[in-house]
Amino acid sequence: MSIAEIGRQLDDLGRAVDDLLAARPEPPVLLGLGEPTHGIEAFPLLRNELLPELVARGYRSIALETDHFAASVVDDYVAGRAGDIDEVLETGFSHRFGAVPGNRELVEWLRAHNAERDPRDRVRFYGFDGPMEMSGAPSPRRALTSVIDHLPAALEFPEIDALLGDDADWENQAAMYDPAASIGGSDRARALRVVADDLASALRRAAPGLRRQDPDAHDRAAAHARTALGLLRYHAAMASASPDRIATLLSLRAEMMAENLLAIVAREQRRGPTLVFAHNAHLQRAKSDMQFGGDEVSWDDAGALVELVLGERYVFLATDANPRSAPGTLQGELARATSRRALFPAQALRAALPPSITAGEPIVPGHLPLKPEQLTGADAVVFIADTDGKQHQFW
Repeated sequence: MSIAEIGRQLDDLGRAVDDLLAARPEPPVLLGLGEPTHGIEAFPLLRNELLPELVARGYRSIALETDHFAASVVDDYVAGRAGDIDEVLETGFSHRFGAVPGNRELVEWLRAHNAERDPRDRVRFYGFDGPMEMSGAPSPRRALTSVIDHLPAALEFPEIDALLGDDADWENQAAMYDPAASIGGSDRARALRVVADDLASALRRAAPGLRRQDPDAHDRAAAHARTALGLLRYHAAMASASPDRIATLLSLRAEMMAENLLAIVAREQRRGPTLVFAHNAHLQRAKSDMQFGGDEVSWDDAGALVELVLGERYVFLATDANPRSAPGTLQGELARATSRRALFPAQALRAALPPSITAGEPIVPGHLPLKPEQLTGADAVVFIADTDGKQHQFW
């Protein structure tokens, strides 16, 4: 079968996804939709078009590649809380993603859709990223103190302020590139990891009573406990001079992402499945890789970790674009088989590709074209041929 015969032109996006999911042994609880770079409008617009179709089919939440805690600002707003949308976009997204084309429209649609609906039927907004930025990671103070505040008053951790010290020690941006500048290997940081572990244990043991009192507050405290441990591991890795230091940092971020996604699925499973939208690299089940400082680093990202738990209940649709790709490349073959945009089941696509196929060139800085070997980490590929590839600068 030719590649053109495998592809399904997406005149009816909802029906095409229905047909893909109907072939699964069980329905997904988490459906991933990727993008090959950030800032190209076609990919968030595809997400915005797909979401209402999924909501009509029972989905009741969406998770984006943004800070888990910042996203609560957006979730409150789309649930009806008064606020200025420009401020919501500024504070409710990390990585400056509030300025990404399509995100304003997404927030506006969610708020309009949720208006007058019962809380049980509203579409919730989540972030699943940790609180890190490319420049480093924050102090664990907020996460640790939030857990302490949630626990019964009888449980005290008086040494925590002395161990934390000045937040500036943790937020030194030089530590991202210079292990000697990181506090993560200090005696204080190692002692805090023990405290964080004790706090997480205390929270689990107190969970039956605390969760009955206020499920939402307990879920937030559990997220803070996960984050405190994740941040302390991340700071420790920044202090390491190991050759695989960057790969370790990327895999630790992936672990935090996966833990947050699994917590979202657990919270939402009685209401319906969740759509998650992020970079292909975060959601694919194949290994991720990137160039850093002239070296190639690889790691198992959040999609691979989530699949270990969810199995067939996790489905991932990768996306890509580049209508000008050269012959003999994956993108070139998909472009010739696509009139506007098309969906290609990954298994059939792999079987139809010649062994000599390679990946095409990036269309903009930061674009990571899908590699043929990465098709093993996706269930389908959506290729968009009618985009100019113009990248909106938002950072």
